[in-house]
Amino acid sequence: MPETRWNTAWAVRPPEEARNFNPAFCAELIARTVGEFHKARQKPLSIATAYLVLPLVLHKPTRDALPSRANAALGTWIAENNPMLAEFPRRANRVQSVSREALLFAIRHQVLKIQGGGLAPGDKPIRLSSRPTPSTDDVDEARAAAMLLGRWFAGQVTESAILQGLGVTP
Repeated sequence: MPETRWNTAWAVRPPEEARNFNPAFCAELIARTVGEFHKARQKPLSIATAYLVLPLVLHKPTRDALPSRANAALGTWIAENNPMLAEFPRRANRVQSVSREALLFAIRHQVLKIQGGGLAPGDKPIRLSSRPTPSTDDVDEARAAAMLLGRWFAGQVTESAILQGLGVTP
């Protein structure tokens, strides 16, 4: 496999990158989305949709542009934020390996499980109300955005519409 920044050992990565992209934190964000989706729909979140979480909540301009309510129309939000979302497919592709590592971490630690071809809360799910300390405003905003995504995604007609709207394919 060619050497990339994602193959770099955690100890030698820039500290900010290591904090934002560490598998436990990223797994928590994805698990929060899965938990809220599962609570609303009583079905698993597709694995492809789980790969949208990190590029949406870790990128501050995108996170700040997310709707404040889960009943917002996805198509309207995409139309209103089209210039910013033009680079979303590339960003999603760049963090794909981070998402994969986070998913493996979450499954290995039973925070998530594969069920019915998607992801559901595992045997040791995180409490969605938990907020480890110390924390920062940025981390708290990412956690809240991840939970909003779960509810927002659950309100969409199909998960394929979400993927298509954001310009990504599984």
